[in-house]
Amino acid sequence: MKKGIFITIEGPDGSGKTTILQMLAQNLVNEGYEVVATREPGGIEIAEQIRKVILDPENTAMDPRTEALLYAAARRQHLAEKVKPALEDGKIVLCDRFVDSSLAYQGYARGLGIDEVYSINQFAIENMMPEMTLYFDVAPEIGLERINKNKGREVNRLDLEKLEFHQKVREGYMILADRFSERIVKVDASKDLDTVYEQAEAQIKELINS
Repeated sequence: MKKGIFITIEGPDGSGKTTILQMLAQNLVNEGYEVVATREPGGIEIAEQIRKVILDPENTAMDPRTEALLYAAARRQHLAEKVKPALEDGKIVLCDRFVDSSLAYQGYARGLGIDEVYSINQFAIENMMPEMTLYFDVAPEIGLERINKNKGREVNRLDLEKLEFHQKVREGYMILADRFSERIVKVDASKDLDTVYEQAEAQIKELINS
């Protein structure tokens, strides 16, 4: 049985990763590949319900550890119900956020510890990691400005955090990019949409062809 390819796309809020992921998925489908485009938290009904709880702007009392555990729970169900079956069918899975988000947001920016949050997620994912992670790097000031301009975008609890929080998220991602340099590929997401897309597509094509 042909094994699929698991690719995750990461980045701070407003990095453009969700838009680019949809473009990449459509292009791969047009080229004849079987593709599953999905997101975290969410992608399936149970995980989407957990997403609503995590990202609800009303839930300001949520403890950081609760937040980390809810992300891990949503991740487990999404993997079991959607990602694993797709990979077993030989499909390319493009996932908007995965473990690295928890490590950057809860582990580093919330101060829970990258290793501590990673251990929670090891139980959830059973060592299942992507072949490649594209990290869309952009200054938080630019990302938040993009969010404010995009009136149709969902505004969630994390978007309402102060600039300092988003700066720490980026610092966390930089640490991860160095630590997992064999897996994480940096993409300059400050450029225009077409340029960012070309950077991402080149990396994915190189992986598929290898």
